[in-house]
Amino acid sequence: MARTGRLGSTTGNTSTAHELPWECALKPLRAASLCSCPFWQSTSRRLFRCIDSQDRTFKPHVVQAHPTPASPRGRCQVEHWDSDEPIPDKELERGVAGAHGLLCLLTDRVDKRLLDAAGANLKVISTMSVGVDHLALDEIKKRGIRVGYTPDVLTDATAELAVSLLLTTCRRLPEAIEEVRNGGWTSWKPLWMCGYGLTQSTVGIIGLGRIGQSIARRLKPFGIQKFLYTGRQPRPQEAAEFQAEFVSTPKLAAESDFIIVACSLTPATKGLCNKDFFQQMKKTAVFVNISRGDVVNQDDLYQALAGGQIAAAGLDVTTPEPLPTNHPLLTLKNCVILPHIGSATYGTRNTMSLLAANNLLAGLRGEPMPSELKL
Repeated sequence: MARTGRLGSTTGNTSTAHELPWECALKPLRAASLCSCPFWQSTSRRLFRCIDSQDRTFKPHVVQAHPTPASPRGRCQVEHWDSDEPIPDKELERGVAGAHGLLCLLTDRVDKRLLDAAGANLKVISTMSVGVDHLALDEIKKRGIRVGYTPDVLTDATAELAVSLLLTTCRRLPEAIEEVRNGGWTSWKPLWMCGYGLTQSTVGIIGLGRIGQSIARRLKPFGIQKFLYTGRQPRPQEAAEFQAEFVSTPKLAAESDFIIVACSLTPATKGLCNKDFFQQMKKTAVFVNISRGDVVNQDDLYQALAGGQIAAAGLDVTTPEPLPTNHPLLTLKNCVILPHIGSATYGTRNTMSLLAANNLLAGLRGEPMPSELKL
């Protein structure tokens, strides 16, 4: 059973042996002072109230159990949600009221209603994610709120996961493991548990951004014959490393043996991979999505997999998340689904957390953020 969380707050500059790295970051405000423990051990939402030397309330939004100074001249009062489970909307709306800053996750939807609840004080939002589709950016821009995010730091981990998921799916590893467990492994058979290899294949990447390039870089040593990519526009400089060819989405679907979705979720990419897309794919093709669930029409994907239109799919993202345990996709042997763990390495999550905290603090001080989203 998931533990129910609560919001709590503290003030002062008390410290304990159980401090998390972002707590350390809040103290001396020096990157050199940051420790390397995992950030997200016990809390998942953080709200800050900072009180300056004249004792005026100043409240950035993220939650923490211990008081931590926001600058050498002031103190931080921290409100925190003390559970890894998502904070309920009503609780977040109550907690954010009057806040100057908010530190959130990709599961926290920051929409007009939440911004209205926060009020005019809210000046900084820092999200511990590279994706920002959970933020109402037009509304945020209209209110003059600055946004910090965590690009680059999760690129390698996500690319590693994409390659792992591709290999797991195309070589049917979950099925093979299950055969070992249930006694299906008997004598050697020529075609038993055969999958599809990468050597001399054509790989199509939807979105040749930082993560897309990192995926291609890792796949190249497998002997890929050709890389195709699609996106908003050609990227000849980036594509040159892989001799990748910019093509239309239909051509990528038709010619690729393996397709990896690594684009951002935008109005243009929402539902991009639909019935028409899957019908254009080879029957032997493998589809992988590590971007956002809404890029894919999951009903159409189910039909394509169940009907043999494509060979297999691997998903690290779904709609919704978590995917209900009775979802039709979970009944298919040729569909591998992971619980959105693209950035889930200890080092990556720690680095993301420190960057998110430093973005927030810099924004509250009116300084340039280490990674600010330009609106």
